[in-house]
Amino acid sequence: MPTQTSWTALESHRAWLDRGFTNVLWFVRGSIVPAGGFAYLDRNRRPMAGRTPELFLTARMVHTAALGHARGLPGCGGLLDHGLESLLGLFADTAHGGWFSRPEERTARKSTYDHVHVGLAASSAVALGHPLADRLMARVVEVVDTRLWDESAMALRESFASDWSDSEAYRGANANMHGLEAFLAMGRATGDAVWHERGLAIADRIINRNAREQGWLVPEHYDHDWHLLPDYNKDRPDDPFRPYGATPGHSVEWARLLIELHDSQLVHGPGWLVEAAEELAARALDDLWEADGRPGLVYTVDWDGRPVSTTRLHWPVCEAIQASASLYRTTGNWHWERWYRALWDHAAAFFIDAEGTWINELDDDMHEGGTVWPGRPDVYHCGGALTGPVLPRT
Repeated sequence: MPTQTSWTALESHRAWLDRGFTNVLWFVRGSIVPAGGFAYLDRNRRPMAGRTPELFLTARMVHTAALGHARGLPGCGGLLDHGLESLLGLFADTAHGGWFSRPEERTARKSTYDHVHVGLAASSAVALGHPLADRLMARVVEVVDTRLWDESAMALRESFASDWSDSEAYRGANANMHGLEAFLAMGRATGDAVWHERGLAIADRIINRNAREQGWLVPEHYDHDWHLLPDYNKDRPDDPFRPYGATPGHSVEWARLLIELHDSQLVHGPGWLVEAAEELAARALDDLWEADGRPGLVYTVDWDGRPVSTTRLHWPVCEAIQASASLYRTTGNWHWERWYRALWDHAAAFFIDAEGTWINELDDDMHEGGTVWPGRPDVYHCGGALTGPVLPRT
């Protein structure tokens, strides 16, 4: 029987990934808004009417541009510099600390989801030795330690009034998942084990306890004491941040992050991390793929695994690609290599356009849609799919 070789070990596949990453960075190269931040683009690379620069999208651009700059891709340095200057300038709340989600909305609530993305951006800049990185990282650490982190719950709070009063009586898995992602990066960037310890505590609560109890569907919504709210937003199935039910894309995203925790050099990862990563990925891919009879992952399902929102988004596919690559590399189980190949075939068939850039959302006819996330606002998820599978383990 011939020896089987993972696609990630093939030079031809790695070259294909490199071309794809170059293509998506080409797509956003003209998105700089001179006053600060980046334009929210449509399918033709034009700024979408009525959309202004947003904090989490700016932070994601910094992270992705840092990946490109580290690979020697021309043009990424300008994106990186502009993004960091925007985070330290236009978006920064000099009166109360932290950042504005939209600079023109200075009295709007402060979102943990948005803020932890700044931690990811700062970490990526620190890894490059960027001259602005340490200043940004110091601000992130101060905000997380004094505002966002709840030591009694060992998890992140959700949102606040603009002056940090009025902590919202809601806790969300989404903000905590991206908090885990940021904490993993911050730990690698600073060498401080506290970030991976906090990340492990988040994962233990939401995945090892709560998702395990729900048959490996991830409970997303909780009250301020972390009691599950299973019917939260039942009338808003297409909400972009807090949809009702379980989100299969988040299951595979958590799986990717659990493997990163398992690989951590700063904490000893318990055995359940790999077990849970496999269970989450299996629930999403083996059980919920084509849940409504059409190719791919639906946006959300109910607690019995029945489809709720049947919209197809690109990011669950991107996260599943990264998770399956990580799981194969960790377990050696060819099942995950088969999924890795099938997911890329699916992406090539439905999400990657003729110019090599990515469609953000598909409608019920598997054509470009715009119900949940219209346009093509960022390249963070597809950038991860195109780089993550071949990044060295740390």
